[in-house]
Amino acid sequence: MQEASLSFIQKNKAVIRFLLTFFGSYIVLALLYELYLKLGQSTVFYPEFITHIVALQSEQIIAFLGYDTYITESPYNLSMRIAINGDFIVQVVEGCNAVSVIILFLSFILAFKKTWKQTLLYIFAGSVIIYTLNIIRIALLTIGIYHYPQHTEFMHGTLFPTFIYGVVFLLWVIWVRNFKKPATNE
Repeated sequence: MQEASLSFIQKNKAVIRFLLTFFGSYIVLALLYELYLKLGQSTVFYPEFITHIVALQSEQIIAFLGYDTYITESPYNLSMRIAINGDFIVQVVEGCNAVSVIILFLSFILAFKKTWKQTLLYIFAGSVIIYTLNIIRIALLTIGIYHYPQHTEFMHGTLFPTFIYGVVFLLWVIWVRNFKKPATNE
């Protein structure tokens, strides 16, 4: 029995390493993010720095697209509210800031680590892409809900999550297909 277990581990060494690295890095990063959320609340950036900046940048895109918009702190929960033409349209909560999506992306890339230089550059580039597209996503979602409030659930619950997770999946595919692991002596 013990010999069979060792044989299984030996045969599936790469898969086991991938799973341990993926879940290990995901758990560590998620715990660090939770710690940040507990310690990150300040009087300057409500509800915390990242969510505040995401709401601010989303508002700037909406204004750039020609809408009369502003953001304000929500009196009801830990969120920033975005208004168009004086009507509050959306709330940007912590779950909207893309950090959890970036942690998922990063964990996968670390599990498929190539050279450290390639890996870190791709993590940086991918995180910037995800963050930027998330801000655009929030701006377009806000505008979409403003014009088509009857489709709020579809846009918020299906269309835009599919878009952001689709981008993450595409980045994973590009990483796996285009970056070859350097030859080792194993």
